[in-house]
Amino acid sequence: MSERRQVVALVTDAIGPWHRGGKESYYQELVRRLADHAEVHVYTMHWWDGPRVRVEDNVTYHAICPKRSLYNERRRSIRQALLFAVCCLRLLTARFDVIEADHMPYMQLFPLRLVATLRRKRLVVTWHECWGPDYWRRYMGQPGRIGWLLESLALRLPDAIISTSPLTAERVSELTRGRVPVTTATYGIDLASFAHVDRATDSSDVVAVGRLLPHKRIDLLLEALAILNDEGRPLTARIIGTGPQLEALRAQAEGLGLSAFVEFRQDITDQRHLYASLKAAQVAVFPSEREGFGIAVLEALACGVPVVTTSAQANYAQRLITGDADGIVCEPTAPALADAIGTVLDRPRSATSDAAWLKQYDWSAITESVATALR
Repeated sequence: MSERRQVVALVTDAIGPWHRGGKESYYQELVRRLADHAEVHVYTMHWWDGPRVRVEDNVTYHAICPKRSLYNERRRSIRQALLFAVCCLRLLTARFDVIEADHMPYMQLFPLRLVATLRRKRLVVTWHECWGPDYWRRYMGQPGRIGWLLESLALRLPDAIISTSPLTAERVSELTRGRVPVTTATYGIDLASFAHVDRATDSSDVVAVGRLLPHKRIDLLLEALAILNDEGRPLTARIIGTGPQLEALRAQAEGLGLSAFVEFRQDITDQRHLYASLKAAQVAVFPSEREGFGIAVLEALACGVPVVTTSAQANYAQRLITGDADGIVCEPTAPALADAIGTVLDRPRSATSDAAWLKQYDWSAITESVATALR
């Protein structure tokens, strides 16, 4: 008689392909692979048209909450977070063996803890990035104390934590004082898929990928491009992504005289198109001041494109630029960024690259780590 498959309730308010971002892509890729190990049910907002329940790739998606904007101008929407948190109580009548929850935006973890306790099930939470009191203060000023209080209380709720980077694991373990077991399962890539994608025909000198949010610091990249332009080195740049800063960044590019050199692309949504655009660039630039992992950096490196990123304290992506990876880590300033971009463009680019070190990030290994943590 075959053993009954574990039933996983994965709770996140945003997931690909309906919403784009590193975390959303992480869950999109993870759930369909996790379905080989367990029966997976995703509980999220009603992102799609049609019935509240749909099945794709052996994964059942449940819309437990009406679709609401995740952002209120530049910051996460508190109303959306509260609504999703209340709707998570619907899991009281759901069938599951374990809850696997996205840590953001924290509020939903409190009703999920209640659900797990009443149902006598485990609550496992994936922490994508750990902010701590200093970053909350920079992010919100004095009200940041409330955000830090919420995060510190939320850290006490899970039975176990999955961290998506070693740096986040270190910070979580420090803040919980080791009271909650932590497993690291980083963002993953499908290594085989990169080899089957040709570079796009429309090339660019520079490419940047990510949600257009303040902490991504695309404004810093535009300033660096303006410096290079003033030095007589005009570069073409392709900025791939959507987000609340799109119009402000377009206005900044126009003000810096870069409109003819910088294109903003919101139409690149599938992975093959993204990888083709990465391969068509000479350098990929990620000036983010905060990255829990930096999946776009890893994808650029897997495409064989050198990377420039910053040494900002909360930017984990800099740790991906090791002796095995082709790139430069520079100070988080426009002049330093401009200098690093110029350095990469001036040096010979290797015709081949040894990508053996990337195998540790293949999805097969990552999924096995998550499945083990959930068991």
